[in-house]
Amino acid sequence: MTTAPVPSAASIWIQAARPRTLAAAVVPVAVGSALAAAHGVFDAPAAGICLAFALLVQVGTNFANDYFDFVKGADTPQRAGPRRAVAAGLVAPGAMLRATAAVLALAFLVGLLLVEKRGWILLPVGVVSIVCALAYTGGPWPLAYIGLGDLFVFIFFGLVAVGATFYVQAGYLASAALTCGAAVGLLAANILVANNYRDLETDERANKRTLVVRFGRRFAVWQYGLSALVAFCAPAGLLLAGFGWPVLLPLVLVPWGASLTHRLARSSEPAEQIAILGATARLLAAFGVLLCAGLLLGK
Repeated sequence: MTTAPVPSAASIWIQAARPRTLAAAVVPVAVGSALAAAHGVFDAPAAGICLAFALLVQVGTNFANDYFDFVKGADTPQRAGPRRAVAAGLVAPGAMLRATAAVLALAFLVGLLLVEKRGWILLPVGVVSIVCALAYTGGPWPLAYIGLGDLFVFIFFGLVAVGATFYVQAGYLASAALTCGAAVGLLAANILVANNYRDLETDERANKRTLVVRFGRRFAVWQYGLSALVAFCAPAGLLLAGFGWPVLLPLVLVPWGASLTHRLARSSEPAEQIAILGATARLLAAFGVLLCAGLLLGK
């Protein structure tokens, strides 16, 4: 009988950072920066700082989830999804909590560079983003446990991330940033929908009242499909706002979005649901690439 190889410390922490979810941090910064370039105000250093801040907040959120979901009983060694470091006994709870604090503290320091560039108006945005990263699964009213996780992702990984990235570079907020932010936020929230769809039973036992737990899997499929549909309406809105036809490039992904919705509705095995989760993240990344290209070519 052979034993499984012991993972290295580096691989454990990389997995805990959940690299497949990082598209939710990269895409809004890329889209906000492409929109800034389309307006002739692209600022590479500022875009880089925004990206660093977004990635640190995402990783900090993932570390916090690893810790708090274990403490609250939502993650156990028997969970159907990818292995979680604390639940699997690979990282001590205290070490994960300290790592969370360190990453979010670094995010705060990086965010101060943006405050220096565009003023104190950005400070509350950064502070609230970091607080909500902890409050997503921690604190007395964890957002993910009371059904507000989807709204959190839509706002902070959509409207706020795209809007703030554009604002930092342009010094003002264009309506197109909100249109792009809404589309990105809806597709990012679908990653959470796919994740919670898979985890319905374990979340229910842990009293984690996600929207899927509250309203069932049929509701989740409708939420997933309608979110994708609305997101794919955004390029048409940008076209009507004066951008050129290349901004419609993301519409080539409509069949993929429809296919994923149908797959989610038919899925019953955790392995298939994990595959849908990964494909949903790739759809967000592809949408972001094509939207960036469309903004730059259609300016």
